[in-house]
Amino acid sequence: MGRKFFVGGNWKCNGTAEEVKKIVTTLNEAKVPGEDVVEVVVSPPFVFLPVVKGLLRPDFHVSAQNCWVRKGGAYTGEVSAEMLVNLGIPWVIIGHSERRQLLQESNEFVGDKVAYALSQGLKVIACIGETLEQREAGTTMTVVAEQTKAIADKISNWDNVVLAYEPVWAIGTGKVATPAQAQEVHADLRKWIHSNVSAEVAASVRIIYGGLSIVLVLGGSVNGGNCKELAAQPDVDGFLVGGASLKPEFVDIINSATVKKN
Repeated sequence: MGRKFFVGGNWKCNGTAEEVKKIVTTLNEAKVPGEDVVEVVVSPPFVFLPVVKGLLRPDFHVSAQNCWVRKGGAYTGEVSAEMLVNLGIPWVIIGHSERRQLLQESNEFVGDKVAYALSQGLKVIACIGETLEQREAGTTMTVVAEQTKAIADKISNWDNVVLAYEPVWAIGTGKVATPAQAQEVHADLRKWIHSNVSAEVAASVRIIYGGLSIVLVLGGSVNGGNCKELAAQPDVDGFLVGGASLKPEFVDIINSATVKKN
C-alpha cells in the first residue's frame, strides 16, 4: 500500500478570531481530493484550537504547534500532551526549526517530546532540517541523520509519525530549494532509516517537505506547476506549509496530491 499524501498547514503565531473563522470557511468550501488520496491537517495557535476543531470540516484534522515534554504540572506557559488529548486534538508539531533555533530545543529534547507525545496517543509531525551554514559546509545529511537518530533512539513504533524536512537555509535567505534538492535529501533520509531503523519503516514513513512556501513564491503568488513538480518527486510524501496555509492558495497545494494518484 502506498504512502498517503499529507498536507499540513502551520499557521504559526498568526490570526484573530475573525481571521481564523474566515480561513476555516475557505477550507470548508474547498473542493479537494478525498481522504483516500490526501490527509489534511491544520495547526492553529493554541488559543484557537477549540474553535477550529469545532468549525472545521470532518475530513480535515487539527494539530497543535507544540506540547510539553512530560506530564503537566508546575511548567508555566506550557501545554501538555494530556491537555491536547482531552480536547480531542489528534496531532502535534514537534521540533520545528523556529523552536530549535529561537528556544534552543536540542535534538535530545525533541526526541523526548516526540516519544512522550506518542505515549499519550498523539500523532506527531516531527521536524528536521539544516541551516544555511550547515548546507554550505556540506553536512546536510549528517545534521538530518543526527536529528532523526535522536527520535529513533526514543521510539519503536513509527506508525503515528510524519517526518517534515525543513531546509532552514531556504527560509528568508533568498536561496531557493529545487524539487531535485528536496528529493535528494528525502531519498537519503529514507536510506538512512532503512539502514538504521528498518526496511519496513523506511518504506512506510511519510517524509514531507517543509520549504514549500519559499519554492512556490514567484511574483508573490503560489505557482501550481512547481507545487506539482515537488509533489511528483518519488520520496516527497506531502508538504508542511507555513504562511501560504493562511491563504486560499493552500487549497491548490492540497490539490497537488492528485499528482501521486495519477
